[in-house]
Amino acid sequence: MNGTSLEHLILIRPSGELATKSRHTRRRFQRSLVEALEDALASIGAEYEVQDDWGRLYVRASSRTALDVVARVYGIASFSEIEATTEASLDSIVEVGERVYAERVRGGTFGVKTRRSGTHSFSSRDINYELGAALNRYAEVDLDNPDVAVRVEVRDETTYFFSDQIPGAAGLPAGVEGPAVALISGGYDSAVAASMMLRRGVALDYVFCNLAGGAYERAVLAVAKLLADEWSYGLRPQIHVVDFEEPLLQLKECVRESYWQVILKRLMYRTGDLIARQSGAHAIVTGEAVGQVSSQTLANLAAIDPAATTPVVRPLLGFDKGEIIDRSRKIGTYPLSEKVREYCALTKMRPVTEAVPEDVAAEEARLDLSILDSAVEGRRVLALRELDPSELVLPYLYTSEIAAEAVVVDTRSAAQFDAWHYPGARHCEFWDLFRGVQSLEKELTYVLYCDLGLKTAQLAEKLQRAGYEASSFKGGVRALRAYAEARVG
Repeated sequence: MNGTSLEHLILIRPSGELATKSRHTRRRFQRSLVEALEDALASIGAEYEVQDDWGRLYVRASSRTALDVVARVYGIASFSEIEATTEASLDSIVEVGERVYAERVRGGTFGVKTRRSGTHSFSSRDINYELGAALNRYAEVDLDNPDVAVRVEVRDETTYFFSDQIPGAAGLPAGVEGPAVALISGGYDSAVAASMMLRRGVALDYVFCNLAGGAYERAVLAVAKLLADEWSYGLRPQIHVVDFEEPLLQLKECVRESYWQVILKRLMYRTGDLIARQSGAHAIVTGEAVGQVSSQTLANLAAIDPAATTPVVRPLLGFDKGEIIDRSRKIGTYPLSEKVREYCALTKMRPVTEAVPEDVAAEEARLDLSILDSAVEGRRVLALRELDPSELVLPYLYTSEIAAEAVVVDTRSAAQFDAWHYPGARHCEFWDLFRGVQSLEKELTYVLYCDLGLKTAQLAEKLQRAGYEASSFKGGVRALRAYAEARVG
């Protein structure tokens, strides 16, 4: 690219795993790595050039922000911002190295470390000795823990100087291991499991079985979009949003309550299986960890597993919750997942924890599984990286219906509430609620209304961002009165 000064030069070291591959496979992997780098740099609007030099990649970019996105490209062992370059001659290396680092090391300690590739009339040791002697006039040598690390890398005809070697995301380049679908709930586990498979070169699409409506969908989309935007360079992930209201109703009507959790997981596996087979995915990825919750005991996992014909991959199987949460912080999904309510816990009754596969199959046989075919056929498929942020807000703020379990909140004045309010509605004036959203119980679902439905849309957005299931009744009081009268009629 051209038109802007490409003043920032980054030296990139591909993951060591690439070097273990055959020449043909390594070429394919490295080509995918270059494509992911180009996608990452394009995503920040930087002007850039990427040069593939087999054992090293070089990025020239117009913005130092390039360092931030390079850190999130899988397939990179480490990278460094280049502070100077020169020709590959010993005299030039010493001259430039002294000029660049003399003031930086003055009065402190330093160490010189050199790597060299190619044929030269000098050795790495020669550089360490000669440049070290030049800088020793300004500072003391400390090779173990220097204040300034002076690193020199000679590659054929060019010498690169840098101080920091920044760890990369490691793993394998995007998509080199083929496609899979990940069951995503928005919680810590499924997001971390997805990131771990992305790191292993798996191209992920996502399957979301929506148990709880629009606000829940919005929360899950926010998590999936972060994974797509910040950890899926080189890929174009989609999310399949499957309405699970009807399967859930049938489950509760037909299956013994103690088996709800296990059967729900089987239904989700079946859904993922249908979509995987339609899309050509090689595996289904889940966030299950042994013993973490009742449906994830080893016996229950064994009873759930046969529901899918596509192989199920569980990268978190041996992790505990603390480890998973730590990883969610590293990938950035923690603050989003923290606000997602737990919807898979369907009952307070003690669930079966040592399920017998034959008993589970008998319970599931009470269901008409064709309902899943209908749910999958009616799914919405969204391109995550193309979603505008406004699309994660506006469609989920309004509702035109009130579920039986919803708490209706009138946010108008007390006089307006006394004159008319929706039957059974609570009263809490708008600004009181806006300042004190924490007064609401998080496990409940809220429908808010005001005169026009606009102020409560603002309030619903604030509540959703705080992890509440809340929406504004579309059309305000006039529409709500018509809705109430129609229900009475």
